[in-house]
Amino acid sequence: MFCGVSRKKKWILRIVLALMIFIGALAIAAIAFPQKFLCIDSGPSKADVIIILGGGTGSHERPEQAAELFKQQAASKIIVSGAGDDESNRKILIEQGVPTNVIQLESKSETTAQNAQFTIKILRAEKIRSAIIVTSWYHSRRAIETFEHYAPEIKFYSRPSYFAFKRSDWTRAMTKRIYLEFAKLPGYWIRYGVCPF
Repeated sequence: MFCGVSRKKKWILRIVLALMIFIGALAIAAIAFPQKFLCIDSGPSKADVIIILGGGTGSHERPEQAAELFKQQAASKIIVSGAGDDESNRKILIEQGVPTNVIQLESKSETTAQNAQFTIKILRAEKIRSAIIVTSWYHSRRAIETFEHYAPEIKFYSRPSYFAFKRSDWTRAMTKRIYLEFAKLPGYWIRYGVCPF
């Protein structure tokens, strides 16, 4: 009987060890190739609205991507989400040829979770069923997972900006932001229940 328990414990330890090695290998691969892990692009999509999230490392990257998608008729309306960046992103959209009457501002949010919570209120009030999220490539996984978490009934697509996608174009500040995402993903899982996978 003791031998049976001992063998069982050995198998459990082997399985736990194998899982730890596997998870460690995945973590190393994700950190070595963040573009493969952090970036989610749904590809060409049509939706009711485009949502631009505030922030980013290039001052024009997100609104320029949204304007390009609007010109491609991916959606007929744009919501600019994020306190502090909302007006500047709106101006860039207008400079890029987006009509003012199709731009709506959500000016209260200061985090990705708030972007989702406050913008989803607008989407539900206007009975919007689908939305394209525009953010930076390294932020796209957390962004789409957060929106899907708070509004599973709405179809979300991710069409990120690829500003400085190549490692050779990263600045020190951008490198810090990229690797900070690896801490924010489990942080959002623990704090808000947003699963990053």
